[in-house]
Amino acid sequence: MASRKPSRTPAEIEDIILRKIWLVSLVDSMENDSRIAYLELTAAEILSEGRDLKLSREVMERIIIDRLSGSFPASEPPFEYLVNSYRRAYEEGRKIASMKDKSVRSEMENVVKLAKKLAVSYCKIHLSNPDMFPNHQANKPSVSPLLPLIFSEVGSSSDGFGGSSSGITTPPGFIDEFFKDADYDSVEPVLKQIYEDLRGTVVKVSALGNFQQPLRALLLLVNYPVGAKALVNHPWWIPKGVYLNGRVIEMTSILGPFFHVSALPDHEIFRSQPDVGQQCFSEASTRRPADLLSSFTTIKTVMNSLYDGLAEVLMCLLKNTNTRENVLEYLAEVIHRNSSRGHLQVDALSCASSGMFVSLSAVMLRLCEPFLDVNLTKRDKIDPDYALHGGRLDLRGLTALHASSEEVAEWFGGSEAKIDPSSSTSDGINRFLQSQQATVSGIITKESSLRQSTGASSTSRGKAKYPFICECFFMTTRVLNLGLLKAFSDFKHLSQDISRCEDALASFKAMQELTPSTRLQQDISRLEKDIEMYSQEKLCIEAQIMRDSGFLQRALSYFRLMIVWLVGLVGGFKMPLPAECPKEFAAMPEHFVEDAMELLIFASRIPRALDGVILDDFMNFIIMFMASPEYVRNPYLRAKMVEVLNNWMPRGSSSSKATESLFEGHQLSLEYLVRNLLKLYVDIEFTGSHTQFYDKFNIRHNIAELLEYLWQVPSHRNVWRRIAKEEEKGVYLNFLNFLINDSIYLLDESLNKILEIKEIEAEMSNTVEWERRPVQERQERTRVFQSQENIVRIDMKLANEDVSLLAFTSEQITAPFLLPEMVERVASMLNYFLLQLVGPQRKSLSLKDPEKYEFRPKHLLKQIVHIYVNLSRGDTNNIFPAAITRDGRSYNEQLFGAALDVLQRIGDDHRTIRDFINLGAKAKVAASEAMDAEAALGDIPDEFLDPIQYTLMKDPVILPSSKVIVDRPVIQRHLLSDSTDPFNRSHLTGDMLIPAVELKSRIEEFIKSQQLRRHNKDSLSIANNKDKIQTTDTITLID
Repeated sequence: MASRKPSRTPAEIEDIILRKIWLVSLVDSMENDSRIAYLELTAAEILSEGRDLKLSREVMERIIIDRLSGSFPASEPPFEYLVNSYRRAYEEGRKIASMKDKSVRSEMENVVKLAKKLAVSYCKIHLSNPDMFPNHQANKPSVSPLLPLIFSEVGSSSDGFGGSSSGITTPPGFIDEFFKDADYDSVEPVLKQIYEDLRGTVVKVSALGNFQQPLRALLLLVNYPVGAKALVNHPWWIPKGVYLNGRVIEMTSILGPFFHVSALPDHEIFRSQPDVGQQCFSEASTRRPADLLSSFTTIKTVMNSLYDGLAEVLMCLLKNTNTRENVLEYLAEVIHRNSSRGHLQVDALSCASSGMFVSLSAVMLRLCEPFLDVNLTKRDKIDPDYALHGGRLDLRGLTALHASSEEVAEWFGGSEAKIDPSSSTSDGINRFLQSQQATVSGIITKESSLRQSTGASSTSRGKAKYPFICECFFMTTRVLNLGLLKAFSDFKHLSQDISRCEDALASFKAMQELTPSTRLQQDISRLEKDIEMYSQEKLCIEAQIMRDSGFLQRALSYFRLMIVWLVGLVGGFKMPLPAECPKEFAAMPEHFVEDAMELLIFASRIPRALDGVILDDFMNFIIMFMASPEYVRNPYLRAKMVEVLNNWMPRGSSSSKATESLFEGHQLSLEYLVRNLLKLYVDIEFTGSHTQFYDKFNIRHNIAELLEYLWQVPSHRNVWRRIAKEEEKGVYLNFLNFLINDSIYLLDESLNKILEIKEIEAEMSNTVEWERRPVQERQERTRVFQSQENIVRIDMKLANEDVSLLAFTSEQITAPFLLPEMVERVASMLNYFLLQLVGPQRKSLSLKDPEKYEFRPKHLLKQIVHIYVNLSRGDTNNIFPAAITRDGRSYNEQLFGAALDVLQRIGDDHRTIRDFINLGAKAKVAASEAMDAEAALGDIPDEFLDPIQYTLMKDPVILPSSKVIVDRPVIQRHLLSDSTDPFNRSHLTGDMLIPAVELKSRIEEFIKSQQLRRHNKDSLSIANNKDKIQTTDTITLID
């Protein structure tokens, strides 16, 4: 029988395990493994102590120091040796688990545990003091040697978007043991270096680069308390220095480069790689739709992974009470230093990129998700005092919804004037940014003794404490304004730039065909290059934002909270609004509402973007405030609300059921929508802007389209008719007046421009003469021609809308048209249109392609005739024919006959034609009677004539300020457009007019006396004629 193998003692087992772990020996046994180091000094010390030459826990630390301090052939560098020792300890631990003797197993587990702990401990010592132990490594790494292990811990370094595997793997449990329960002072220097290295790996990395691995590493580290603390205490957490601005924070802070990762275009100095526009969207017009869709999906996916990762990082820091304040300070500083991103022109050298702020927008929306529940149950946590009294962010310098800056200061206390740090950037920092030669530390080491006292950090000191929900709400609002909404603006401008370049390119190509030149070819090449660049940038924005439905849905949910909260400041969703606007609402920043409207407009134009969004609250808000200048002062902001409604308006089969119900089954809509649209139509006449005259046409275009749709809805049409009756001399009369004014101007402008177009067409058709002209003159005339074409197309479209509005409303509502102050104005307009369409100059308006200019003279004539007929049918007092004939500029007897000829040729219903004939006959009679009446009055005293129109006054009134006497209908017509005294421009309203009773009675007496005199004269003439007849020879009469 074979003899049993002698069992080893625990001390022998411990010695074997430790020799395997540390690769050392106390005996010079000349082993084959060159990695094993003979620790001669340690062996001598142990022998001198009278102990066996065995490795044990008691001497473990001595052998580590000896091994690290000595110079051994084929030895690993210190860090690599310690990590591999930890790995070997882990492997030994697995073997120990199979030991049958529990006491020995437990003892050996403690040995391995201590070995792992010491390996980690000496790793920390080495990383904090790299020169403590000799390192014979030829090429020392430029980054912390711990970083590859962290990358290995969080996954492969190849994510399909760049990077390559280094082959390094982390021993299981090493990273956790390194950071978990670690002493802060021991790991702070290590973490400081790692955070700087992580930041360096993502600087100038685009959405197609390898940012996932550094981001996962960052998330791993901040999940350890020491990692979170080290991050927010890093000097680059919020960089400090004389030249600090938004761009410096983005490029030099630890988190800044992570937020900079984007698909969006940036200034060429800071452009990231790989270039997303070039890789995904170059020559997009020639690419297959499937390829573009694939690019859109890729960008959306990688950006959402970035957003999720960064949101998790911030959430981890915010949950930690020791680091929450630092996160809020960082966000406040980023917002404050980039406040000038809200300006029309953004300085790319002093402001962070759109990429950073769009990413920050997405991350902030994720942080808001816990309080964006359907019922918005946590909105009471949002304190308006944060905005009114200055929280961590001071919002009092922003334009308010209604209050002036003086009122805000008076109500809630003034705020110190702040210097916009981004606008006062020195030449030094610009040179730094342009050259990229200065190091990060070079900027940051210029500490904050000169830091502006207006920084976000200082503003929060001594301020009231607000709950996180409140802080997050207001910070998100500012970030969205400077990020997502600014990106929408960039997208719109890019679309306009592309359209402008395409128009210019078509023009240049047409000129190049006629008169080729090198200069034109250069211009064509430049424009083609610009269009390609703009198209790439536009598609990048579309990919990252417009195609990300989740992003838009979160933003819409956020702004729903915003408008519900704002309505809460005025007492909730109920009409009418309180007579006085609450100060809290009046002082809120205007962009809170404007951003909500802009988002709704953009989302409405993206298919399915509104699916599942609760729109009722938005609809209520718009109806409540679009016609309330006492609450929302800016008329352009109220006009933007109408633009939202215009985008929601049902348009055939493509309409959304969700938006259709907002118009046809919504209580506030049914009661107030038509009324408020009519009121806004009037209010928009005077916006206070130097471009108000032209702005109003676009705004009224949106209103007109909505009104035309609402007229087709019976419930809205009934409300409309009721308003016309109740407000016959109020808002409805003003609405009609401005509608008529616009119609006359637009049609007149269009017809004049048509004549100019025909003139240039004639010049160009004479090719011989045209070719003789200088090239520059021909180019200029071509530009004028194209410009005039665009003007005619727009003006004619608007004119058609206005005439159509007059036509369908006059069918059921005639009384306001026939009021004394309005009837002559309406008649003059119709006569003028009729003259243009069927008068002598109608042939000069013939065009080769009238449809191209939205010019449909036959349809327009039919509508004009219908308005004539509609008003004549409602004219119970027979005043309309006389009003038609009092228009001395356009009316003549032949006009109705000419219109009738055309109408019969193009066809219309017989009843309309018959009524139009009757109206023409009545007008002819009225004209004859008017001539007789005028002849009867003879010479009228000047004091009886209206000083504005020089017609006999019927109802004279005294203007209270100038004391001038005018006819009431004339001044009332004037007041419809201008509420001032026409003689001294002082304020004037209809109820301020003073009846001139004595003058009126004298005028009436004058009329009676003149009529009596004429009657007597006519009677005498008849009597004389009778006498002559009686004395005539009877035979002569018969003959």
